[in-house]
Amino acid sequence: MKNILDYTKAELAQEVDPKFRAQQIFQWIYQKGVESFDEMTNLPKALRQELAERFVIAPPKILQIEGSQDGSKKYLLQLQDGHTIESVLLPMKPEERDSTGKIVKEARYTICVSSQVGCKVGCAFCLTAKGGFVRNLTPGEIVGQVLAIRKEHAIPANRRVNIVYMGMGEPLDNLDNVAKAIRIFSDEHGLSIAPRRQTISTSGLAPKIEKLGQMGLGVLLAISLHAVDDRLREQLMPINKAYNIERIIEAVKGFPIDQRKRVMFEYLLIKDLNDDLKSAKRLVQLLQGIKAKVNLIYFNPYPGSPFQRPDEERAKAFQRYLLDRGILCTIRESKGLDISAACGQLKERSLGDSL
Repeated sequence: MKNILDYTKAELAQEVDPKFRAQQIFQWIYQKGVESFDEMTNLPKALRQELAERFVIAPPKILQIEGSQDGSKKYLLQLQDGHTIESVLLPMKPEERDSTGKIVKEARYTICVSSQVGCKVGCAFCLTAKGGFVRNLTPGEIVGQVLAIRKEHAIPANRRVNIVYMGMGEPLDNLDNVAKAIRIFSDEHGLSIAPRRQTISTSGLAPKIEKLGQMGLGVLLAISLHAVDDRLREQLMPINKAYNIERIIEAVKGFPIDQRKRVMFEYLLIKDLNDDLKSAKRLVQLLQGIKAKVNLIYFNPYPGSPFQRPDEERAKAFQRYLLDRGILCTIRESKGLDISAACGQLKERSLGDSL
């Protein structure tokens, strides 16, 4: 049977009669969190039976959770065909209440979702690549990660959630399904996660960056850059042989971005490889003419990796160099260092344990 999570509201309206029932079904699934058509009590019994005969409500199943001291949680999820993927929940801001107990500020979360089982890109620093590429996720498998996590922690539908397509896989390599997931997430009768609260992180598939811009979805863009010259970037990210830094920068300059927002450049700092001031100088040159924000990330070590975490002093010097030249730059504090936080680690370790 078909997974109803794969359908946008407009598509679902073509499957039910009368069409307005699609809105009610969306509200039951995404706002009330039901996983059975029998629970949709404002639908006629005959329609509920018909839906149960044609569809399933099938978010991924959580197999394992690892919690970090910093509050982040990592999930190993199983899809209907038995394959596994990973997602991460990052608490951003805690809930605040006044003296009467009334909520004055809602808690905020970021959920990092996967878009593929495995990955084709093959970045040297990423453990996901070691498992190879298996298949793309469907829209419902992408959306279902958020539903599973929200249910596990009883996060109300109206809580502020940001989505980052930065888990396992290259989102732009699965653009059509990711675009559909964006529309499902943002539907006002569903989770109502606005496109400006959804960020696609890409390794730099320049033609797909251009296509994404033409789709007019309104999402934010993050570029996994990680190096400032093609020689090093090709070593770290083989995709650079197809789309080099110049080609990526060209695509980014044509990408439509909300005037209040910036294009994010993710830069993984690796000890003695790309964390020097010469690299910082070249990065400033590359970003001329782009409304950019640079997010420096400490490399998150894992067993067997040839790379090391950089020294804090060098990371801060790199940041200062960019800030002094007018580029907004933050150092993202690594979360989950104690819970296999790098993409692919939890899956890799679980597979190892089962052998």
